[in-house]
Amino acid sequence: MIATLLMIAGILYFALQLEDKFKIPSPLGLIALSFAAHFVFLKIPILTGDAEHFAALVVFLLPILLVSDSLELKLADLKAHGLSLLYLAIVAVVLSVLMALVVSSYLFADIHLSYAAVIVLFAMVLATDPVSVVSIFSKFELPHHLKILAEGESLFNDATALIVFVFIGLYALGGGEITGTYIAEISVAVVIGSLAVGVVVGYIGLFLMKTTANRIAEMMVLIVTGYGSFEMAEHFYLLLNLFGAHSHMHLSGILACIFATITVHHVMMKVVTEDSEQIVRDEAELHIEAAKVETSPNVIGIVLSRVKATIEERDRHLRTKEDVQLLALVANTILFIAMAEMIDMKFLWQYRVEIMTMFFATTLIRGLMMGMFAWLANRTDKMVDINFRWWGVLTFAGIKGGLSIVMLTMIPSTFEYLEMFKAVVIGVVMLSTFIYSGVLLVLISRNQAQFLAEKSAEH
Repeated sequence: MIATLLMIAGILYFALQLEDKFKIPSPLGLIALSFAAHFVFLKIPILTGDAEHFAALVVFLLPILLVSDSLELKLADLKAHGLSLLYLAIVAVVLSVLMALVVSSYLFADIHLSYAAVIVLFAMVLATDPVSVVSIFSKFELPHHLKILAEGESLFNDATALIVFVFIGLYALGGGEITGTYIAEISVAVVIGSLAVGVVVGYIGLFLMKTTANRIAEMMVLIVTGYGSFEMAEHFYLLLNLFGAHSHMHLSGILACIFATITVHHVMMKVVTEDSEQIVRDEAELHIEAAKVETSPNVIGIVLSRVKATIEERDRHLRTKEDVQLLALVANTILFIAMAEMIDMKFLWQYRVEIMTMFFATTLIRGLMMGMFAWLANRTDKMVDINFRWWGVLTFAGIKGGLSIVMLTMIPSTFEYLEMFKAVVIGVVMLSTFIYSGVLLVLISRNQAQFLAEKSAEH
């Protein structure tokens, strides 16, 4: 256990050094260093060793990663870009699956996958990784609107892909009948239900936060809020059964966790803003009092006490956010080390043709979806205009992550193409992590001056 801890700390340290000194995104550094460490230490499994245990680890770590990434989103930004995020996170995913159904017979001509199998496969490789996107963007000065579009899409995209995978793909794979009415009903139920669970749990978390002035206790409440909303949504049927509903319905833990965190973060940031404004007013009051010929010690003492309390509360909220982000960074390190352990290069090489075919197909489809978004956004005042640089960033911000591998474990073991699906999904995750991250770095670096000018123009 101590050796494992040392390895995690060492890999994280060197990954952060690479990020600080060479602007190599931490997810890229983490996965490269994890592979290096895994082979140097004779491929000894440290954390997992197989896809099933890796998936369990991802589910365990996923809420803290979602909480950390959701803390980057503001409710005002979601309202301002709601239409754009609706397209990117929902419409684009649905259109991508439909396009996949059209071209699947050409991509896998020798295999003859059913429509259900195609939906399952493409839903897995459409889920993006918000951790990688946020990490890359944090190292550059980018327009705020572009960051909101890419980071917001990467968060909500996961929920959409999971809904398509579970409630449409797996449902059809098990013999269920897919109709337009079924898709509409299940989508509305899952989204609204997850939203309601997230907001309710979020307000419970806010109530608990008001009971403490301890920073660590506040952080624990935030973590419990994220994990609690995730668990309640994923096991929603248990709550229904308590009231005699006898249902097997479960919601989206990802969506519930995001909405719960956004609810807490929105109120926390309102407090931070109010505290900052209060400090400004108190400073003005002190200046006025100091300018008087006869100052009142009582007035000055009261104002100073109020300023101190206000600063302490504001700093506590901000440090809580930093603490959660640190936990998420450690969780991400563990995740990439575990990923390195479970990858068999010989196994991937066996399916190299299918992996490359899927990687290029999904890249082309994503590029087309972002092109359609740019065309649509540039023709309405309700969306921000998308130029060629932004199109490139949005296209290659579709880095895949651990959620794709979690979906793999949900596929029935009797499915005849399960082995190929495992190789394809893991291979696409690996390729997108290295290739997409590299392209993003080059693209943003070469256009840094233009991005800076666009950021300045936003203000």
